Amino acid sequence: MQITDTEAAPLIENTTVVFGLLMTILGLVFYTSSLSNKYIKGFYNFIPPLLLCYFLPGLLNSFNIIDGENSPLTTIGSRYFLPACLILFVLSLDLKEMWSLRKRAGLMFITGTIGIVLGGPLAVYLTALVAPDVVGGAGPDEVWRGLGSLAGSWIGGSANQVALKEILQPSPNLFSSIIAVDVFVAYIWMAFLLYGASKYKAFDKFFKADSEDVEHLKAKMDEKVKSNSRIPETKDLMIMVALAFGGTGLATLLADPIATFMATNYPETEKFSLTNSFFWLILFATIFGISCSFTSARKLEYAGASKIGTVLLYVLITTIGMQMNILAILDNPGLFIVGIIWISFHALLLLIVGKIFKVPFFYYGVGSMANVGGVASASVISAAFHPSLISVGVILSVFSYAIGTYAGWLTALLMKIASGM
Repeated sequence: MQITDTEAAPLIENTTVVFGLLMTILGLVFYTSSLSNKYIKGFYNFIPPLLLCYFLPGLLNSFNIIDGENSPLTTIGSRYFLPACLILFVLSLDLKEMWSLRKRAGLMFITGTIGIVLGGPLAVYLTALVAPDVVGGAGPDEVWRGLGSLAGSWIGGSANQVALKEILQPSPNLFSSIIAVDVFVAYIWMAFLLYGASKYKAFDKFFKADSEDVEHLKAKMDEKVKSNSRIPETKDLMIMVALAFGGTGLATLLADPIATFMATNYPETEKFSLTNSFFWLILFATIFGISCSFTSARKLEYAGASKIGTVLLYVLITTIGMQMNILAILDNPGLFIVGIIWISFHALLLLIVGKIFKVPFFYYGVGSMANVGGVASASVISAAFHPSLISVGVILSVFSYAIGTYAGWLTALLMKIASGM
């Protein structure tokens, strides 16, 4: 839900036209970013193309050119393109290599989670000292209720956020404000991480990090691709599409009845997101993709499976971006400050741990986004470093879905205490 002008109809209402506009934006961004003009290259050195793919659709929504909130494209993006691209990305998953990364990837992920759990109460407490009304309220308008749902989003994703919304019952207006804070703060933080991905060597030098294991994985995957890559035939492309969307269909077929079964027979598992079909959809799609990686299907990577997945991912990015309302935060500047303090503590804790253990910036970025951004954002950040690293973000993000509601619920209780309620 976003704060929009409900009285005025958007300039463009036809879904086909909106989709065409979004694809045009993608085409323009990729075309201009490939130009050799020094001014354009300088612009894209400062503003990553990925960031524009988020914010340009957000501008269209903010100025009521399109209605991103109510567009069916947002559901299509999350329910069709997200699981499909995940399947294609993990086709080439090498679990042996992933296991070798467990220590530093796991360390930064857990650090990121702790940063959200402790950062929320700290932000509420500090804000209450200066402006108690910002984190006050009564009944359904108690701000900690809305911030609790935000904790679910920042330790998991939208499924966890919805689950905590149902548990904590914030008012619709409060939840709308929280969505604005979620979008703005998370995307501002993501913008920094995207920038950091383009300058990761400088950050690694600051951390005095040994990125040998990350570079080894990238080199190994690159060598495999170079020695085995081939021009895809129509048969290859059709098999990729069949696996991607057939797997999505199978995951959906399994997810819906399991979610219904859990909600009917074990309603108490709602706090763990086990009654949410989207959680099961992502889980089963990822399991399907990993299962295929043990078969000859993994060779489809050499015909461009991850490239097809990347196309789907960028389409997904525009459908996420079109939900942004850049003007909404102006109605809630106090909550925006709470969000900034909160994410800053999360970032600082990651920085301290990363510096102490000399962790490469890749683990910093994916460890953070696997919490704050969920599967889609973690995949984007991983891809910004190298397509072969996407599976790390996917695995961590799926794990964050599993713990997000519980950790978010704990964070909400701590914020309630911090606010003096």
